[in-house]
Amino acid sequence: MSLFFRFLASGLLVVLTHAASAQTPAPVFVLNSLEGNVSVIDPVTWTEKKRIPTGKEPHHLYMTPDEKSVIVANALSDSLTFIHPRTAEVQRTLTGILDPYQLRFSPDMKWFVTAANRLNHVDIYRWDGQTPTLAKRIATGKTPSHLWIDSKSTTIWATMQDSDELVTIDLATQTLKSRVPTGPMPADVFGTPDDKTLLVGLTGGEGVEVYDVSSGTPRKVKMLPTGKGAHAFRALGDKRHVLVSNRVANTVSQIDYVSMVVVAELPGPSGPDCMDVSKDGKTLLLASRWAKKLTVIDIASRQVVRQVRVGKSPHGVWTLDHAGRN
Repeated sequence: MSLFFRFLASGLLVVLTHAASAQTPAPVFVLNSLEGNVSVIDPVTWTEKKRIPTGKEPHHLYMTPDEKSVIVANALSDSLTFIHPRTAEVQRTLTGILDPYQLRFSPDMKWFVTAANRLNHVDIYRWDGQTPTLAKRIATGKTPSHLWIDSKSTTIWATMQDSDELVTIDLATQTLKSRVPTGPMPADVFGTPDDKTLLVGLTGGEGVEVYDVSSGTPRKVKMLPTGKGAHAFRALGDKRHVLVSNRVANTVSQIDYVSMVVVAELPGPSGPDCMDVSKDGKTLLLASRWAKKLTVIDIASRQVVRQVRVGKSPHGVWTLDHAGRN
């Protein structure tokens, strides 16, 4: 074979390889918090392909703005593990990030923010596309839990799990603007696309608090009964509905955030926690924390269709092939 044809064949092989990779469904990642590893699930065969060692107590994960890595936050190891979202190969480990329990990038991709659950602070890092650089450490209330950043990258909201507060942080000045009392054990927080309303799940209560944040300082306007232990949110991707897992009630509630009413209830076996929704909006992926399983639910029929065995205390769930986040 001539050099030209060898070059042509080599190029064709690269193109076909990339095409096949793009067509292969991305794996589902499940963080096993009490084992310090990540289960990698094949979404076609629904089998666990491998477990990736991370650090101690990985709880949450988030994608880098360039979509080339998914970051696993290892709270007790003070580290971040970067994993390729399609190949599930570890890219690197970054140390020296204190207690990264929960994490989030600002929409303008300039800031990386972490909630230090055991150390009672929120850290704001500058993000250069590769490495976070600490800009400000802000002392908060007791046990910062979850974060939300508005679409304009101006405001951070953080829940305080053990002092029952919602804290507002100005991102430009990196100062704490306000703190308002909440119900018991506030956990995850979700903001509507218009930046006017914030939902807060009450893990120590029986529902979701609704706050008007249009004026800057959160003002409670409503309480939505969902079930005991309202905890984690995940949008359905239709720009109208968001799901909340009720950890004690073992249910998942579907909230219409335009009319602010609960419109449906799905099963959530064995301590439902973090969730993701398939790209087509048909399938809910749910961490059943007390059963050591990933639960797969058909959203239309509201039925559990399968469960996949994972590790101890599964928490974060994520896949690259997911529905929109609002």
